[in-house]
Amino acid sequence: MGKISADDPRANYKASDTIVDQNELREFLDGKHRWVLSTTRNDGRPQMSLVTGGMLADGRLAVSTYPERVKARNVRRNPLVSVAVMGSEFNDAWVQIDGDAVVGDLPEAGDDFVEYYRSISGEHPDWDEYRAAMAEQGKCLILVTPTRWSPVSKGGFPPSLFED
Repeated sequence: MGKISADDPRANYKASDTIVDQNELREFLDGKHRWVLSTTRNDGRPQMSLVTGGMLADGRLAVSTYPERVKARNVRRNPLVSVAVMGSEFNDAWVQIDGDAVVGDLPEAGDDFVEYYRSISGEHPDWDEYRAAMAEQGKCLILVTPTRWSPVSKGGFPPSLFED
């Protein structure tokens, strides 16, 4: 295969890996709330869950769920988790974040629920109503403290196939 030139339509699909610091990670996550959360099953295999998530002001990742869901049970047993965050299109850039998770239960997690909502949807018209709804629904939060993350990656043709 010959080299791909800049005017070739394939030039739009050049693979890349961009190392980011925590602030750049926050920028990448902004507006990206469709995640895959990976926890560990009893037998050691991954349990992957499609979730809606947000990054809190302190850098933790947050996912709302119910205490009886397998992801919450898995985190209570083994706090080591991974989160894949990607854009709205399948071939958008993505990042994997590994971290230590805890399950935050109400009422202690009330402030974290507020931050979770803000990170995804902004301000709520009635925070007391929101907190009451979370309690009534019996919700909990999975809170992940990132310990490392991959470069922000985009798949495609290897850079070695492109003309200089």
